[in-house]
Amino acid sequence: MENILVVKLSAIGDVIHALPVSYAIKEQYPKAHLTWVVEQAAYAILADNPCIDELILFEKAKFRSIGGFLREIGPFRRRLRTRRYDASLDLQGLFKSAAIAWNAGAKLRIGTANMREGAHLVSRPVRGAHAEGHIVERYLDVARALGCRVGEVRFPVSVSDRDRMAADTLLAREGVQEGRPFVAFAVGANWPNKRWPVEHFAALADRLYHAHYVPVLVGGGRLDATLAEDILRASEIPPVNLVGRTNLKQLAHVFTRAALVLGGDTGPVHLAAGLRVPTVMLMGPTDANRNGPYGQLQNAIEVDRPCRGCWKRACPKGLDCLAAISVDAVAAKIGAVLRSVRR
Repeated sequence: MENILVVKLSAIGDVIHALPVSYAIKEQYPKAHLTWVVEQAAYAILADNPCIDELILFEKAKFRSIGGFLREIGPFRRRLRTRRYDASLDLQGLFKSAAIAWNAGAKLRIGTANMREGAHLVSRPVRGAHAEGHIVERYLDVARALGCRVGEVRFPVSVSDRDRMAADTLLAREGVQEGRPFVAFAVGANWPNKRWPVEHFAALADRLYHAHYVPVLVGGGRLDATLAEDILRASEIPPVNLVGRTNLKQLAHVFTRAALVLGGDTGPVHLAAGLRVPTVMLMGPTDANRNGPYGQLQNAIEVDRPCRGCWKRACPKGLDCLAAISVDAVAAKIGAVLRSVRR
């Protein structure tokens, strides 16, 4: 294998789940040139990855109109075909990724077991030993089908000295000096029913302060900023608010300093788990077997509702899904995880 193409476009959490594929490929084929096609939102997490030789940005918005498609498809296809790929791995499994795999013209085209929108007609679905297991292992099954002997599962994320220093400076400015224990709260999620109520976060933040842990809010975007402001207002002692003040690589470094990371089934929390930081994930519409914190599934708290694992973005019953996970339950889980780490 000289040239290998991975197509995993989005979202941030899903791209993080696919990171071990890059490590597995380079372990098996160290001299191969690995190219990865990704959309803008997840580009940063792949930048400077030591296992990826080339990143190709797929700017989806430019292809939405007929005129845009006709204007962009030629240059994009030529960029893809600057190399003759021995194999392509479609880890997205949708029409758009299938179109990219087709245009790349690889000799061997394989993809995940559960491809949709006709993607299975372009790439051969791989139904491996973990087809019903965690999504990380499902992706790795595709790498195994390529001949990779998957040993250690690693999530390669490269953080520059500049980003580490920026994150350390930001924490210090907020009074979180090196050695002062803190718990990071990933406050938001794209799906409304993946978000824990702000009142719960606020109550837990106050408890953590009394237990001598600093609660630190993290996230990005307008919605997360609004959620953070609501948490600050509802808290007796305002947590440290870093929402919107870090990039993804700086956030990764913040996590490596955290005693624990808490949040829903969302990209930053999966990043923390991939970095092997103690992680507690609150889950409702998705299930821990497929999407829980990788390597720490015992730290997932699944909502006690008969409809959990429905995989719906918004609750058809109008329930605030994660509200049923109590502050007491989360505090108890955090305490147990922190005690196990100290042993």
